[in-house]
Amino acid sequence: MSDRFETGARVRRNILGDEHVDRAESNKTAFDAPFQTLITEGAWGTVWASDGISDRERSMLTLALLAALGNFEEIPMHIRATERTGTSKSDVLETFQHVAIYAGVPRANHALKLAKDTYAEIETEQRSQASR
Repeated sequence: MSDRFETGARVRRNILGDEHVDRAESNKTAFDAPFQTLITEGAWGTVWASDGISDRERSMLTLALLAALGNFEEIPMHIRATERTGTSKSDVLETFQHVAIYAGVPRANHALKLAKDTYAEIETEQRSQASR
């Protein structure tokens, strides 16, 4: 494995968490393994591993781009990652307000709904874990 892959695997775990990465790895097949390597090396080992901007800023950019391009299925995963990137709920709101002005209110509105739903799920999970 390349250094970039190893770095990407580490950064991916730091941002998305072990549970998410373990689940994704267990679902990997021979068919999609080359794609998973591409993502690990490119997205996580190059872009997210760069120290050019903070994880908080990168998280906000990622959420804005996902919403602006209508790639809504990835938003909940990246909302969950905000706990590890230092991106606050206020940052997320500001991000989606920016999307509303520059990419359209419907996309921002849907992204905000997904964020609200995901934050509610996280709070429910945390309460459930606390009561155990």
